[in-house]
Amino acid sequence: MRFPRPVRQTPLLVASALALTALAGCSSAGSPASGSSVSPADAGPARISVTPTGGTGAIAPDSTVKVDVEGGTLTSVEMTSGSSGAVPVTGTWTKGRKSWHSARTMTPGAHYTVRVTATNAAGERTNRQAQLEVRPARSFNGVTVTPTRDAVVGAGQPVSVAFDHPVRNKAAVERRLSVTTSPRTEGSWGWVRDPLTGTERVDWRPKSYWAKGTKVTLHARLSGVDTGQGRYLRRDVTSNFTVGTVRVSKVDLVKHTMAVYEDGTKIRTIPISGGSPSYPTWNGTMVVLDKAPMVHMTNESVGIADPYSEDVPWAVHLTTSGTYAHAAPWNEGLGYFGRSNQSHGCVGMSEADGKWFYERAVRGDLVEVTGSTRQTVPTGNGYGDWNPSYEQWQRLSALR
Repeated sequence: MRFPRPVRQTPLLVASALALTALAGCSSAGSPASGSSVSPADAGPARISVTPTGGTGAIAPDSTVKVDVEGGTLTSVEMTSGSSGAVPVTGTWTKGRKSWHSARTMTPGAHYTVRVTATNAAGERTNRQAQLEVRPARSFNGVTVTPTRDAVVGAGQPVSVAFDHPVRNKAAVERRLSVTTSPRTEGSWGWVRDPLTGTERVDWRPKSYWAKGTKVTLHARLSGVDTGQGRYLRRDVTSNFTVGTVRVSKVDLVKHTMAVYEDGTKIRTIPISGGSPSYPTWNGTMVVLDKAPMVHMTNESVGIADPYSEDVPWAVHLTTSGTYAHAAPWNEGLGYFGRSNQSHGCVGMSEADGKWFYERAVRGDLVEVTGSTRQTVPTGNGYGDWNPSYEQWQRLSALR
């Protein structure tokens, strides 16, 4: 922002070499007209104060910066940084523009400049500029956002923010997250932990499956948020995606079938073989995580005793514990598909059906499994977010 060149200027004020340097000046925007009712007291320059003040040292990234004025009204407040990667800081007005305070955290280790303009009753402007040093973080936490930007996903894909280290200050993190949708869609954040990897996530899922064509945007204003024990987040993150075909595959382990629906219409019923009584398939709703044309699977990778080692074609990944829907060509001709559950927990099918399913599957597609003797897949094991009721899911928010 550019300010008018001052006509007269007060001396420079140096408040602190470590934390806050304030440069103050006032300039006349014009003298009041003859006969003006402005009193001499009101005609004095507006007095601006910026907090924190000198002598405080470098400030914490989650400190609140406050600007106040006496004898005038705040016209503008701008808080920016020239430090690489630092986020600009926004704020809110209070007291009829008599006060302003920052409304977000600052980037650790950054240098910020606060530029303020105020006007008194006589129309005179006062400009003030203050310099702030933000304390560097001793350690950082990292985030991974899913889906990636501009992705087209299935109707079960939540907005997901995963953390490199566990988060203690969950409410502080969640307050900095927002999701916008078009059309407007009701949903809630919920905190989950992967039971195998220990990875902690906060996911936003709608009340019901996404509608086709919904556009979703995540704004994560995380730079400077302390996740606990001084482990800060270093950057803001944005992501957006669009919901494509609503594809729901219903696996019935009693009938040994998988009925595939697209946008509400059943397009194919596939004979399958699910998990055997010794290694039953998870019950409940799973979401496609990713897929690969060939995956090497072993019993050690999923922690079971029965030895096997297979190159598995057309593998669609459903849980982090190792559940896939895939082709099982070694079982063709044995009469398993459509008749018997003989796998180690995956949903197997013929090579032709497996290839057909693989080619259609996208991240976020839904697979609903019923008829198993196993419990429902936990929320954190892949995207098991849909297994709690919406009311139960809402209670997983740190702000409830």
